[in-house]
Amino acid sequence: MALFDQVSKDIVAAMKAKDKVRLEALRNIKKVFIEAKTAPGANDTLEDAAALKILQKLAKQGNDSAALYKSQNREDLAEAEMAQVAVIESYLPKPLSAEEIEAVVKEIIEQTGATSIKDMGKVMGTANKQLAGKADGKTISDIVKKLLA
Repeated sequence: MALFDQVSKDIVAAMKAKDKVRLEALRNIKKVFIEAKTAPGANDTLEDAAALKILQKLAKQGNDSAALYKSQNREDLAEAEMAQVAVIESYLPKPLSAEEIEAVVKEIIEQTGATSIKDMGKVMGTANKQLAGKADGKTISDIVKKLLA
Protein backbone atom coordinates (compact mmCIF):
# COMPACT_ATOMS: atom_id res chain seq x y z
CA MET A 1 0.00 0.00 0.00
CA ALA A 2 1.34 3.44 -0.93
CA LEU A 3 2.30 5.75 1.93
CA PHE A 4 -0.36 8.29 0.89
CA ASP A 5 -3.07 5.62 1.09
CA GLN A 6 -1.71 4.29 4.39
CA VAL A 7 -1.81 7.77 5.96
CA SER A 8 -5.38 8.28 4.73
CA LYS A 9 -6.43 4.95 6.25
CA ASP A 10 -4.66 5.75 9.53
CA ILE A 11 -6.47 9.11 9.77
CA VAL A 12 -9.77 7.23 9.90
CA ALA A 13 -8.41 4.87 12.56
CA ALA A 14 -7.11 7.82 14.64
CA MET A 15 -10.53 9.51 14.42
CA LYS A 16 -12.25 6.35 15.61
CA ALA A 17 -9.74 5.97 18.46
CA LYS A 18 -10.10 9.69 19.34
CA ASP A 19 -6.30 9.99 19.33
CA LYS A 20 -5.92 13.76 18.91
CA VAL A 21 -2.11 13.88 18.72
CA ARG A 22 -1.90 11.16 16.08
CA LEU A 23 -4.82 12.64 14.14
CA GLU A 24 -3.24 16.10 14.05
CA ALA A 25 0.12 14.71 12.92
CA LEU A 26 -1.48 12.53 10.21
CA ARG A 27 -3.58 15.41 8.90
CA ASN A 28 -0.45 17.54 8.66
CA ILE A 29 1.34 14.76 6.76
CA LYS A 30 -1.59 14.35 4.38
CA LYS A 31 -1.75 18.11 3.78
CA VAL A 32 1.93 18.17 2.76
CA PHE A 33 1.45 15.05 0.61
CA ILE A 34 -1.49 16.66 -1.21
CA GLU A 35 0.54 19.83 -1.78
CA ALA A 36 3.32 17.69 -3.29
CA LYS A 37 0.84 15.78 -5.48
CA THR A 38 -0.72 18.96 -6.86
CA ALA A 39 2.56 20.81 -7.40
CA PRO A 40 3.35 21.73 -11.01
CA GLY A 41 4.95 18.78 -12.79
CA ALA A 42 3.85 16.20 -10.23
CA ASN A 43 1.25 14.62 -12.56
CA ASP A 44 -1.08 14.16 -9.57
CA THR A 45 1.03 11.28 -8.24
CA LEU A 46 3.27 10.89 -5.21
CA GLU A 47 5.84 8.12 -5.32
CA ASP A 48 6.83 6.49 -2.03
CA ALA A 49 10.42 7.74 -2.43
CA ALA A 50 9.19 11.34 -2.60
CA ALA A 51 6.83 10.70 0.30
CA LEU A 52 9.73 9.37 2.40
CA LYS A 53 11.75 12.52 1.69
CA ILE A 54 8.79 14.63 2.79
CA LEU A 55 8.45 12.60 5.99
CA GLN A 56 12.16 12.97 6.73
CA LYS A 57 11.90 16.72 6.24
CA LEU A 58 8.86 16.94 8.54
CA ALA A 59 10.63 14.87 11.23
CA LYS A 60 13.74 17.06 11.02
CA GLN A 61 11.64 20.24 11.26
CA GLY A 62 9.82 18.81 14.28
CA ASN A 63 13.06 17.89 16.03
CA ASP A 64 14.47 21.36 15.33
CA SER A 65 11.32 23.00 16.68
CA ALA A 66 11.40 20.85 19.81
CA ALA A 67 15.04 21.78 20.43
CA LEU A 68 14.15 25.46 20.05
CA TYR A 69 11.25 25.12 22.47
CA LYS A 70 13.49 23.38 25.01
CA SER A 71 16.10 26.13 24.75
CA GLN A 72 13.35 28.63 25.56
CA ASN A 73 12.14 26.54 28.55
CA ARG A 74 8.84 25.65 26.89
CA GLU A 75 8.74 21.95 27.78
CA ASP A 76 5.00 21.74 27.08
CA LEU A 77 5.47 22.75 23.44
CA ALA A 78 8.58 20.59 23.08
CA GLU A 79 6.71 17.52 24.32
CA ALA A 80 3.81 18.15 21.92
CA GLU A 81 6.25 18.55 19.01
CA MET A 82 8.10 15.34 19.92
CA ALA A 83 4.81 13.43 20.10
CA GLN A 84 4.08 14.51 16.53
CA VAL A 85 7.63 13.58 15.44
CA ALA A 86 7.09 10.09 16.90
CA VAL A 87 4.03 9.65 14.67
CA ILE A 88 5.95 10.86 11.61
CA GLU A 89 8.91 8.59 12.35
CA SER A 90 6.62 5.56 12.60
CA TYR A 91 6.26 5.80 8.80
CA LEU A 92 10.00 6.05 8.15
CA PRO A 93 12.19 2.98 7.67
CA LYS A 94 14.54 2.11 10.51
CA PRO A 95 17.67 4.26 10.07
CA LEU A 96 20.94 2.48 9.43
CA SER A 97 23.69 2.47 12.04
CA ALA A 98 26.93 4.35 11.41
CA GLU A 99 28.70 1.03 10.73
CA GLU A 100 26.12 0.00 8.13
CA ILE A 101 26.35 3.39 6.41
CA GLU A 102 30.15 3.18 6.42
CA ALA A 103 30.02 -0.27 4.78
CA VAL A 104 27.76 1.02 2.00
CA VAL A 105 29.94 4.11 1.48
CA LYS A 106 33.09 1.98 1.25
CA GLU A 107 31.39 -0.09 -1.45
CA ILE A 108 30.42 3.06 -3.36
CA ILE A 109 33.98 4.41 -3.11
CA GLU A 110 35.27 1.18 -4.66
CA GLN A 111 32.65 1.29 -7.45
CA THR A 112 33.34 4.93 -8.35
CA GLY A 113 37.10 4.63 -8.01
CA ALA A 114 37.24 7.65 -5.71
CA THR A 115 40.66 8.24 -4.19
CA SER A 116 40.63 11.72 -2.65
CA ILE A 117 38.33 14.33 -1.19
CA LYS A 118 38.09 15.82 -4.71
CA ASP A 119 35.89 12.84 -5.66
CA MET A 120 33.42 13.52 -2.85
CA GLY A 121 30.72 14.77 -5.25
CA LYS A 122 30.64 11.48 -7.18
CA VAL A 123 30.46 9.44 -4.00
CA MET A 124 27.82 11.66 -2.35
CA GLY A 125 25.54 11.55 -5.41
CA THR A 126 25.50 7.76 -5.45
CA ALA A 127 25.36 7.44 -1.67
CA ASN A 128 22.39 9.79 -1.34
CA LYS A 129 20.46 7.76 -3.93
CA GLN A 130 21.27 4.39 -2.33
CA LEU A 131 20.69 5.51 1.25
CA ALA A 132 17.62 7.68 0.66
CA GLY A 133 15.29 7.37 3.62
CA LYS A 134 17.73 5.25 5.59
CA ALA A 135 20.29 7.89 6.61
CA ASP A 136 20.45 11.66 6.74
CA GLY A 137 22.73 13.59 4.41
CA LYS A 138 24.93 15.03 7.16
CA THR A 139 25.82 11.60 8.53
CA ILE A 140 26.59 10.32 5.02
CA SER A 141 28.72 13.40 4.31
CA ASP A 142 30.70 13.02 7.53
CA ILE A 143 31.44 9.36 6.79
CA VAL A 144 32.45 10.09 3.16
CA LYS A 145 34.83 12.85 4.33
CA LYS A 146 36.36 10.54 6.91
CA LEU A 147 36.91 7.72 4.41
CA LEU A 148 38.29 9.93 1.63
CA ALA A 149 40.61 11.95 3.86
